[in-house]
Order: sequence, then structure tokens, then C-alpha cells
Amino acid sequence: MSTRFRHAALVGKYQAEGVRDVLDRIARFLVEEGLEVSLEEQTARNTGLAGYAACSVDELGRRCDVAIVLGGDGTMLGIARQLARHRTPLVGINQGRLGFITDIAIEGLEDTLRPMLAGDYVDETRAMLEGGVRRGADTIFESFALNDVVVSRGSTSGMVQLQVEIDGEFVSSLRADGLIVASATGSTAYALSAGGPILHPSIGGWVLVPIAPHDLSNRPIVVPNSGEVSVEIVAGRDASVNFDMQALTSLQHGDRVQVRRSTHEVHFLHPRGWNYYATLRGKLHWNYGVQLT
Repeated sequence: MSTRFRHAALVGKYQAEGVRDVLDRIARFLVEEGLEVSLEEQTARNTGLAGYAACSVDELGRRCDVAIVLGGDGTMLGIARQLARHRTPLVGINQGRLGFITDIAIEGLEDTLRPMLAGDYVDETRAMLEGGVRRGADTIFESFALNDVVVSRGSTSGMVQLQVEIDGEFVSSLRADGLIVASATGSTAYALSAGGPILHPSIGGWVLVPIAPHDLSNRPIVVPNSGEVSVEIVAGRDASVNFDMQALTSLQHGDRVQVRRSTHEVHFLHPRGWNYYATLRGKLHWNYGVQLT
């Protein structure tokens, strides 16, 4: 049995229709369970939910011992990156579509959350990526990502030419619409759509997935996450890099996007009985319509 929680941060996708009522429901439930509740300040401001402290993300990280996140995976990605340095565990309630990392259904959420708040849960740790862009001797951009780092061509240009190295060792040169460097968590996001493999979260690796490569021999590859991946812009106009939802546009020839494993990790809490393979079956509709005898 793990530690019982005392102070919950509540974060919501405040743009979503009906989110205020669900947030109010969750907040009331948390108080009934004996927890103090603080709202993320943008969530509080945009929903008008009153009666609870409104805090910045850093304040939530310092004060709260668990974060309840209502929304889709995008909402979770945004808050997870910011709370990782505080090691705040995250519980995801899905109000999006797929919800690979927001896995609790709104229906019956109280019955699911009650034992978790008392300390009965599955604790899972996910690796993050960090890095930036080097232009000559200068670092012009730095960021973190939970899902992926994507180097891609401009909206009106042709392909980009990229040179990929790992720990200074040449791997490949490719012409493509771009390249995805994805964590195991991100392997079920953009990388999956681009034809990459699914990595179990416990695997210590990244997947490098070319986006619409010119040469079909440029295939996805799984590499250890202990090394640094470097992607140099060799040719192509208006290339950009995106760390999850944080972007830098107009990369120049010679710019190097560098990606390594972050010193920070994300901690997800799941209901007792949670299973990664069951999540894949449910979200990807595996075996639907198959009759087992």
C-alpha cells in the first residue's frame, strides 16, 4: 500500500465543452475524501470555478502531492513536462479521444479514484527527452518532451535533407518530409502514424522514424536512450523542430537538433489492475469482432 494523498492539484482542458461541471464534480469529490484542492491558474481563470486556491504550475508542484488531470493526452503532455521536475505523480481522466496516458473514464470516476487516493494504485515511470538546437557554438533553443521531437520540412517547401548521428557516430543521411525521435510513450503517437513500431514503456530506447522518406530503404530504427541523437539540417527551406507542442521554426542549414534522455521522469498513477496491453487492445481496437472459443 502506497502513501495516502493529502493535497491534489486539479488541471483541466478548459476549452472543452462541459469541462467546468466535471471539474466541479471532481473537486467536490476530492474534498469529500479529505483532500485539499488547488486549481491550476489557467484552469481556474477560464472556468470560473471558485472556492479553491488558484496556483501556478510551479506552485502546484511545490504544494501538491498528486495532480488530477482532466482532458486528453495533449493536456497531460503539457502539464507532465512542467511538473516532472517536482516529481509530482499524475492521474489522467480522459475527456479526449484515444487517451493512451489519460486512462480513467469519466463514468464512475469516483469509484476508480477512491482507492487510488487512499494509496492503492499502480505507479509507472516514463522517460522524457530533452535537448535543443545548436547553431554554431550557440544553443538557440532548449526544451523537454514526453512524446517526441519532430524535425520537419516547411509548409511550402520540398523535402529536407538530414544527417543523423548518435554519440558522434554517423547513422544515415536521408531526404524526407522529416524525422521523428520518439520515446516509448510517444511511439503510440505521431511515430505510430508514420509507420513506426510500438515500444513498451519499460524499454530503454528511442524510435527514429523517417516521415515519408524519398528512399523507401530509410526505415524506422530503435536505438538505446543512453546516447545523444543529433540531426543536422543539410538542405531544405523553412525546416522546423517541435518538442511535443513547443516549436522553433526556420531552422538554418548547419543547425543541429540534439536529443538525449532527460534527468527528469514522469510518474503516472493507474488504477489497480491496469495493464499496458489492455490499454493497447482498447485504444487500437485489437481483436474487435474476433470470437474466441
